[in-house]
Amino acid sequence: MAIVAVSVVAGSRLLAAADDTVTVWAATDDLAGGAVVTSGDLEARQVRFADAADLGHYYVADDPLPADARLVRGVGRGELLPRAAVGTAAEADVLELPIAVDLVPDSVGSGSLVSVYVRDAVRCPECAGAALESVTVIDAPAADELTGVRQLVLAVEPGDADRWFALLATLETPVVTVVGS
Repeated sequence: MAIVAVSVVAGSRLLAAADDTVTVWAATDDLAGGAVVTSGDLEARQVRFADAADLGHYYVADDPLPADARLVRGVGRGELLPRAAVGTAAEADVLELPIAVDLVPDSVGSGSLVSVYVRDAVRCPECAGAALESVTVIDAPAADELTGVRQLVLAVEPGDADRWFALLATLETPVVTVVGS
């Protein structure tokens, strides 16, 4: 009996010593380029790397994320968070575009992926087209109490911002609607 007990204890210690997994961050959902990354967007995953040098390419869950962490490229749901995908706003090559929104779902908040539709209420009230597709919401304050209009700050590429302003210049009475993805 003593031999069995000693064998079990020795075996457990040997297996515990052989555990070379590390805890790294993985995305809990799809995250678009330009998105601000916080620990709320991530989950800890136990991973064993075949080559120990590969660990340096990812964020270990014990390490704090940079305060101004932004994705310079998209990261898919369940993907380990690579250091190469995280940078600053300047490195992400995105602009922060504030828009006034007439209709937006309550569920849309910071980190949401949305598409923005615009129609002209006077010239063509039934015509609505996607002006921005699959963009990340950086900030989503509450609607203005007097007007009911809500501001969203979106992460967009510079060309998309140019197209947005050119589109608004052609509309007499724009109505902006946001659809969550």
